[in-house]
Amino acid sequence: MDIIKKTGDYMKGVSAETKRVTWPSGRELWESTLVVIAFIIILSAATGACDFVVHFALKLINN
Repeated sequence: MDIIKKTGDYMKGVSAETKRVTWPSGRELWESTLVVIAFIIILSAATGACDFVVHFALKLINN
């Protein structure tokens, strides 16, 4: 049952690493979330603008 011992050792290592992690505060988590949401909005607007330009250019070419 070597796999059981290896699994137990792995879980002990995971537990030890989890204790070493510096978890963000609630404020840091909120600020990071807002940055991600803002980036998604900006990226979607840029993608939409590019799509509009390509669609317009293809429409001009086909006419």
